[in-house]
Amino acid sequence: MDDIFSQIRDGNAVYVRVWLDKVENDPNQGDDHGFSAMHWACKEGRTNIVDMLISRGAKINATNMGDDTALHLAAAHGHRDIVLKLIQHRADINAMNEHGNTPLHYACFWNYEQICQDLINNGALVALSNKDDDTPLDKTKEDMGNMLKEKAAGMGQDMTKIQYRNNWSGTKTRSRDGTLSRFAGIDLKHVKLQSKINSSPTGDMWKGIWQGTAVMAKVLKVTNVTSRISREFGEEFPRLRIFSHPNIHPVLGCVNQPPNLVVLSETLQHGSLFHVLHEASGIVVDHGQMVSFALDIARGMSFLHAMDPLIPRYYLNSKNIMIDEELTAKINMGDTRFSFQNRAKFFNPAWMAPEALQKSPEEMNARSADMWSFAILIWELVTREVPFAGMSSMEVGMKIVGEGLRIDVPPGSSPHMSKLIKICMNEDSTKRPRFDMIMPILERMRSN
Repeated sequence: MDDIFSQIRDGNAVYVRVWLDKVENDPNQGDDHGFSAMHWACKEGRTNIVDMLISRGAKINATNMGDDTALHLAAAHGHRDIVLKLIQHRADINAMNEHGNTPLHYACFWNYEQICQDLINNGALVALSNKDDDTPLDKTKEDMGNMLKEKAAGMGQDMTKIQYRNNWSGTKTRSRDGTLSRFAGIDLKHVKLQSKINSSPTGDMWKGIWQGTAVMAKVLKVTNVTSRISREFGEEFPRLRIFSHPNIHPVLGCVNQPPNLVVLSETLQHGSLFHVLHEASGIVVDHGQMVSFALDIARGMSFLHAMDPLIPRYYLNSKNIMIDEELTAKINMGDTRFSFQNRAKFFNPAWMAPEALQKSPEEMNARSADMWSFAILIWELVTREVPFAGMSSMEVGMKIVGEGLRIDVPPGSSPHMSKLIKICMNEDSTKRPRFDMIMPILERMRSN
């Protein structure tokens, strides 16, 4: 593989675009020093490449081995347009590196006055000390320091020095995620399983650590891992390493060591959408956030539906959608079922289209069936209720198929959302819209 990092340093945007178009390439992978593609693009001032990386889901707050974020590097090298872009995408303004320096420390040291003002306007603290007990204002010229101090005070900042402490985490928890492995095959002995999260008919989900990164490890339930099953697992797994879309949560790696088949995905802060909506997560899902979740899911599904061939046996429901620290919804590829797993069984029929419960995948339009599932998700977002709660999965499936059981949109719901649910749940599967058709509708809802 050509070195993507040197291509970014050279500003070869065409090469980078082609590289990103290969879904198996991870924009968050790190070089030997933990510098991600985003780090290098921000350091070198490659604004167009920064734009590409953001659009493909590159992490804004990834840290290198020195705990520098991309904002540290953009601020230190005077790239104001990139600083503003990172701030717009919720960069951690007060992130500290291993020396205790924030991006404002570096902007002050190099006397980038306008960048200093931009950072302060967006919450950078002028009284935050590094390991040497220096604040950002201690790092700049006296006249500029006085001006910045006056500006910060005018914005209500407390000028009392904030002593350095090694547990300072700025505005959010960051992980050294720029150092993730670039390869898929993993030895089980390198994965530290810590505690079981849950158990399902397809596998047990564990919290774990791999290469210093918090992961979810799904240990597949397979009675007898034959050589054929191991081969199928090895053939099907690579398609789940989709790193090129911000609303897809990729599989990082796998363990294929019979009898152990394990799928690894990075842990996301808020867990599943099901957890956020129904299990007292503490997250307030107002109308705006509801529409944002729906739009994120639609974007992710539109991307998956554009793939040829489709990834089979991904069943859309709120348990298979993950929510990250920025409250972005992501399609979790780790929940895709493999061909050798429970071929004829359905475990979440409440979200499934009637035809999906009656026909084989070869006999129906999977894209239309996914749109029905999306309608159930919208209903779930609107009502904050579990579809057909209180009924067993078997009962739900039988009544959907045999008795025409359907969800009811409660009175008083948003008329736009109610209409969208009905359109996406058209009983005639050929009349349901595509995801790329409803994305503009959701975008208008979000802007209103």
